[in-house]
Amino acid sequence: MSVSKGIKGADLIIPISFGIHLLILNVTLYFLTPETYLNIFSIFFYNVSWLIIATILSFYSLERKERFITRFHKFVMHYFIFILAYFAAFSFTKTDFNITQQILVLSVIFFLLAAYRWIFFSIRKWYRIKGGNYVNVVIVGYGNNIIKIRKIFNRPDYGYRYLGYFNEECVAEKDYLGKLDECYNYILDNRVDEIYCMVSELSREELKQLILFADNNFKRLKLVPDNKGIFTRAMNAELFETIPILNLRNSPLELNYAKHGKRAFDILFSLFVIVFILSWLTPILYLIMRIESKGPVFFKQLRHGYNKQSFWCYKYRSMYVNKEANSKMCVKNDCRVTRIGKFLRKTSLDELPQFINVFKGEMSVVGPRPHMEAHTLEYSRSVNQYLVRHYAKPGITGLAQIKGYRGEVVKKSDIINRTRLDIFYLEKWCPILDFKIIYYTIYNCLKGEEKAF
Repeated sequence: MSVSKGIKGADLIIPISFGIHLLILNVTLYFLTPETYLNIFSIFFYNVSWLIIATILSFYSLERKERFITRFHKFVMHYFIFILAYFAAFSFTKTDFNITQQILVLSVIFFLLAAYRWIFFSIRKWYRIKGGNYVNVVIVGYGNNIIKIRKIFNRPDYGYRYLGYFNEECVAEKDYLGKLDECYNYILDNRVDEIYCMVSELSREELKQLILFADNNFKRLKLVPDNKGIFTRAMNAELFETIPILNLRNSPLELNYAKHGKRAFDILFSLFVIVFILSWLTPILYLIMRIESKGPVFFKQLRHGYNKQSFWCYKYRSMYVNKEANSKMCVKNDCRVTRIGKFLRKTSLDELPQFINVFKGEMSVVGPRPHMEAHTLEYSRSVNQYLVRHYAKPGITGLAQIKGYRGEVVKKSDIINRTRLDIFYLEKWCPILDFKIIYYTIYNCLKGEEKAF
C-alpha cells in the first residue's frame, strides 16, 4: 500500500463516519417511530441539527491516537445536545408523541452509534497492526523527549512508521539517519509524511529553513519543546490575536458541562446513599459503638479541599476518642482502633458519611482523597506539584486508591505516586474514568484490601 493511497483512504474516514451516523439515525427513526419522523421538516431538522452540533463541537476531528474510550465524553455530549434538539422539533410540528417510546428509540440509537464507534476503532486498530493506515515519520534533532516519542511511534495501533532521526552528532547508531542537512533529500526520497522537530537542538536559521522546506513540500511539521519539567503536563494553546499562549494547567474538569454533569451525578449518588443506607445504618452503628466505647457516632476532621479550602470531613468513628486523631495517621495494628472500628475500616464503611460532604458540595464521589491539614503542609514541602491535586474537589475514592496507594504513607514514593495519579486524573478526566474508578472501588471493597486497616 503506497503512502499516498493510505492518506487518501484516511481522508475518507470522516465523511464515511458522518454518513454512517446519519444512516443509523434515519433508518432507526424510520422503522421505530415513523409517525413522528416521516415529514419533510423532521427529516431536515434532525439531519441538519446533527451536522451543526458536530461542527460546533469539532466532533469529527479524528486524531491518530484516538481510541474508543478517548473523547467518549464528547460523543455523549454531542448526543445529549441532539436529544434536546430532537424534542424541540415536536414543538414546531405540534406532533403528539409517547415519551416512553421516544426514550426507547433514542436509547437504541445511542447503542447503535456507540457500537459503530467500537467496531470502527477495533477495525482500525487491527488494520494498523497489519501494516495499513500508517504515516512515515522522522525526528530532526535529538532532545530529551525523543525516547518517549519513539515509544509512541513504536505502538502499531497508532499507525506510525518511525524511520529514524537526524542530528549533528550520532547519539544512538541504531536509528541514526545522518546530519541535519541530509534530512531534506531523505524526506523526499522516502515519502515522509510528518517531521517531528526538537526545537532546542536547532538554531533559529535551521528552524526557519526546515519550516520553509515543510511548507513547500506539503510535509506536516510538528515542533517538540525541550523537556524542562514544564511541558510534561497537559496544556492547551490559545491565540491572543496573533500571539500563541500556552495554558500550562488545563483540566477537562474546568469545562462547564463537566462541572455541571459531575455535580448532578454527585447529588443523585449521594442522595441515594444517604436515604437508603445511612438512614438505617447510622442508628445501628451508634448503638454498637455505645456498647464498646464512649463518643459520637461520627468523627469529623478539618481537611483541605478544592483550592485548599478547609472543610469538616465526616467519617464513622472507628477509634477510641484520643488527642492524636487530628495529627497522627492510622497505622497497621493501631491500638486506638475499636473492634467495630476494625470492621468498618476493613470494609471501608467508615467512609460512607462522606456522602454528606458530597451532597453539600464539599466533596465529589470520585477525586483526589482529602488529607489532614497537617499532612497537606508536610507533603507540600517535600513533594513537587502536591498542591496541584487541590484543583479538583476531593473524592470518596480516586484513581490512586484503586491502584493501591491508600491508607498509611510508609515511604516517600507512596505519596509521590499518589500525587502523580491524582494529577493524571485531573488532566485526563472523563465520565468513563469516573465509572471505572467506582467499579474497581466496589470490587476492591468486596474482595478486601491489604491496606484497609
